[in-house]
Amino acid sequence: MPSAVASDEVRTDDRVLRGEFVNLRPLEVADAELTLRWRTADRARYLNDGAQTVEQQAAWIAGRPDSEFNYIIELVDGRPVGMLSLYAIDPVSRRGEPGRFLIGEQAAVQGIPAAVEATKLLYDLAFDRLGLVRLCGIAAAENTLVIKWQKFMGMREEGRLRNHLCLGGKFQDGIYMGLLVEDYRTRTLPRMNALIAAARNR
Repeated sequence: MPSAVASDEVRTDDRVLRGEFVNLRPLEVADAELTLRWRTADRARYLNDGAQTVEQQAAWIAGRPDSEFNYIIELVDGRPVGMLSLYAIDPVSRRGEPGRFLIGEQAAVQGIPAAVEATKLLYDLAFDRLGLVRLCGIAAAENTLVIKWQKFMGMREEGRLRNHLCLGGKFQDGIYMGLLVEDYRTRTLPRMNALIAAARNR
């Protein structure tokens, strides 16, 4: 089991996480206009309310603490197609929260396991490089597609927080989900590898 590693040490070693179909590169202020467009699209309605202007989005990006890992998902040809993050990292309890996950360019990822491989790269960072033992987070109860996806990827529903989120002026429950490192290794990782292999062999 790897020991927990300081975030700045990981960043110094390799800031870009490279996969077969997609890479994760650090989010930059220059991404403000693109990510704002993604965040204000209908498919992002279950993300927390955020910036309303490019300037606000740029300020939010610039203000991210060094303890967070915020990424743009890029195809290997360099085209940006989405974003995701690992944050709220507790080095003592060795847990963190994956989130801010959004595929913003659906047409560009047709037939490509972008979501699977991006998640795999992030989980590899969390469990194998940072030495975390648990990932957890809250999904909006009405976001049934993400909940189904997270469960398929090995997370378990651990509780329901009543009227925990107010999205679009409407309160709804939050579904608390978690993934332990042992479940990642025995269930999640083999499933991810199989999906990526199937795409490779098409």
